Amino acid sequence: MIAAIKPAGSNTRGLLAYLYGPGRHDEHTDPHIVASFAMLGMPDPGRDENATLTQLARHLDEPVQLRNSEFGKRVTDHVLHCPVRAAPEDRRLSDAEWAEIAQRIVEAVGIAPAGDDLGCRWIAVRHADDHIHILATTVREDGRRPRLHDSGVRVGEACRQIERHYGLRQLKTGDRTAGRRPTQAEMHKAERLGWEQTSRDWLQDRIRAAIPHAGSAEELLAYLEADGIAVKPRRGPSGDLLGYAVGRPGDLNNDGEQIFQPGGKIAPDLTLPKLKARLETTVLEEHPTARRDQPSTPWHQATDALDTLDTLHTDMTDDTHAQARITALGELIEATAQKAPAHLQAELRAASRAFARAQRSQIRAENQAGHTLRTAARDIAHTATGPDASVLATLLAALVWATVLAAHWHDAKSHAHQTEAALQALQHLQAAADQALTPVLDGLATRQPSGQARRALVHDVRTAIPNHADRILTDPAWPALATVLADAEAGGHKPHQLLKGAAAQRELTTARQPARVLIIRIQHTSRNPAPNSRAAAARRRSTLTGPQASGHGERVALFVRPASVSAEDVRRRQL
Repeated sequence: MIAAIKPAGSNTRGLLAYLYGPGRHDEHTDPHIVASFAMLGMPDPGRDENATLTQLARHLDEPVQLRNSEFGKRVTDHVLHCPVRAAPEDRRLSDAEWAEIAQRIVEAVGIAPAGDDLGCRWIAVRHADDHIHILATTVREDGRRPRLHDSGVRVGEACRQIERHYGLRQLKTGDRTAGRRPTQAEMHKAERLGWEQTSRDWLQDRIRAAIPHAGSAEELLAYLEADGIAVKPRRGPSGDLLGYAVGRPGDLNNDGEQIFQPGGKIAPDLTLPKLKARLETTVLEEHPTARRDQPSTPWHQATDALDTLDTLHTDMTDDTHAQARITALGELIEATAQKAPAHLQAELRAASRAFARAQRSQIRAENQAGHTLRTAARDIAHTATGPDASVLATLLAALVWATVLAAHWHDAKSHAHQTEAALQALQHLQAAADQALTPVLDGLATRQPSGQARRALVHDVRTAIPNHADRILTDPAWPALATVLADAEAGGHKPHQLLKGAAAQRELTTARQPARVLIIRIQHTSRNPAPNSRAAAARRRSTLTGPQASGHGERVALFVRPASVSAEDVRRRQL
């Protein structure tokens, strides 16, 4: 159940005309009052043809008029409007049930506290099966104004209790980090103009797309302006940036003027102070674990930078650092979506859009902790060339795993909305990773080692992972795994040790494709050459497969880190 408190208005009669009218988009049927303040004392215009909306409006406004006549400063913002809507799958509630719900909502808002005979005047009108509208005039009978601070939070808590009491669909408790829902006016305007998104949602996407390109708030605004977005900075006498608002081209008011939206009203984490904290504390330095002997492209560096997310799994105590890395992870997903091949962009953009909700929580981020990921995102955003297939598969596998860690951390902190958002993003990332990985696996399978080498590798599998050997060897990805093991052995690693280490990182029982999981783990583990007395023999053996063997030195390095995610977590995330 959702109850949305609308901004205060001044026209009680006008709102009544809407509630009792035919409706502008949703058809209104049988409008009538289901609940009201105790002393309403007048007939319902929906039930008595002699009662008028003007009479009802005057009756509701009496405390307002009395206050205005006694005090010099008139009250104009006195109309509170709160639609209360059940979920589409909920049962049809009776008028009596809606009346009880309305009473609980007005008590939670604070306009009519329980046992207070001097509260505000209010009515609840029902004109559809699935919702009611509460109208109240926010001047009490004693002339005072009600305390409405944090009323939205209290109403949300009341709705969760109502859902449990009436057996309705149970929504998650809010945490004040969600963006504002589009108003009906915004949605109707977008529909009228043929826009797929409301202006606020459109602007949010554009700002988030610009963040990986900017190193400061000033750069961010310049990037937005260059992208054709109307920008309205607010500056102090010294010229310092104090705030900003942005506007969508073509979004005009009735006077033909550009409509601007402040960043904080677009999304809670897009205020100027929060953007400055994210962008202007970044320290540009090379990641300390960067591998000097590997190709140093932004795509490789981004995969290496994701190593920093290990602390989300191994160290849950520093919440401020974990939150900072999750925020920066969202920027890296967005940058990857912008530069990925066209056939992957739809899934990756959907992942970025979903993960935006997971980027923010009530935990204040220590943004310095995310500078490595943020630098990687910026490098990708600024690169002029895209990655090859194997490098992209590496990064997407890393992003999948990092998103699992983010969901796991949010779940441990009871961040229900953020956990759900991370899992939604995970589905899109997994789909993109599957698309990117398929041709890489096909390429590995076409150059598998010689028969003698394969027999030796089969023996390694059976001795290193006996409990899963049959599933691995019958997995369609086994030929590709054989190639990966042969490549690793040619680089100086021992296949038996690699297999045991990869299997020990996390259980394989729930893996849909155990050979594919091992490929991902082993290729990351074996990126650096290691001394091995069998290396020379392995190199000689690999040449026996013919011309195709010449590609054994090309590594895929699919990134997945160890985790103690439970079997149920694995099933739920469909890894």
